[in-house]
Amino acid sequence: MRIQRKRTRGIHVGDVAIGGDAPVAVQSMTNTDTRDVPSTVAQARELVAAGCELVRVAVPDRQAAEAISSIREQVPAPIIADIHFDVRLALLAADHGAHGIRINPGNLGGRGQLKKIVDRASEGELALRIGVNAGSLEKDLLAQRDRPWAERMVESALRYAEDLEDRGFVNYKISIKSSDVPTTLDAYRLLSEKTDAPLHVGVTEAGTLMDGTVKSALGIGMLLSEGIGDTFRVSLTAPPVMEIRAAYAILRALKIRERGVELISCPTCGRCEVDLISIVDQVEKQLAHVVTPMKIAVMGCVVNGPGEAREADIGIAGGRGKGILFRRGEPVKKVKESELVKTLISEVEALEKERSRTA
Repeated sequence: MRIQRKRTRGIHVGDVAIGGDAPVAVQSMTNTDTRDVPSTVAQARELVAAGCELVRVAVPDRQAAEAISSIREQVPAPIIADIHFDVRLALLAADHGAHGIRINPGNLGGRGQLKKIVDRASEGELALRIGVNAGSLEKDLLAQRDRPWAERMVESALRYAEDLEDRGFVNYKISIKSSDVPTTLDAYRLLSEKTDAPLHVGVTEAGTLMDGTVKSALGIGMLLSEGIGDTFRVSLTAPPVMEIRAAYAILRALKIRERGVELISCPTCGRCEVDLISIVDQVEKQLAHVVTPMKIAVMGCVVNGPGEAREADIGIAGGRGKGILFRRGEPVKKVKESELVKTLISEVEALEKERSRTA
């Protein structure tokens, strides 16, 4: 069944459309020192190559804000400045070419400070993200302990959204994140009922590569499956490029966007007579650069493997010191175990070239 997204108001962050009829956009954040322009540019370009469509950078001080102009010139994706505590940094980042500003109104010092950013954004094509986190709500909302976190987060976000709307500013999106998956789900479901603004979804501070991916897949995946969410970030304590790989894995699993390799591999068992874990690891690393959508299977049993992965474009199935190469479940040729990975990669590269020519 095809997922029906809730129709939200379309906006733009640089040349990337968010909401409306636009595809769900994938974003991430660099973990370099933004003042170190070469390192930040290198990491941002790596993210873009992996499929990142919006790149956020931390702006802790004046030098970082000023660095945005150089970063923007060298990165082929919109740059979003991440601002906390100091409205002056938001204004400075805008002056140096940021395409968007992420603000947490709860720690900016009130609505008067927000007005300064809105006035600056209204002068050009600057997008804003109202980013509310459970841990940084306004004092009056924090004091309302008898109310669920989700309700208080939504109220906080809508307060600031109303301020923006009253000033005639509509080029904004909203996020209301928690590190708790059920709270995140409740908050976004409630918010989605109350606004047509595009939503940036995610589970903040999700954790390590393993735990963070699981929490994000559940939280983000459930929301996307309900049609909620126009852009998202998978937040991991890991190299940022892993966030992009996890993001596209979520999108592929839900059939929302197809990009890169969907790797099908069987769990190991006592029948497996090849080092399947090592083989799969090698294949995954060597195919990480592929952007053409395709299904690749790596199976541990020559008897059942091809049949179980019949929908794969290309696959290998290992046996006793050997294996077979198959396409769409049909065997093509036998291969030595030592040649399985090399043979598969060669076939994938050939298929990628073929599909590129016919695209």
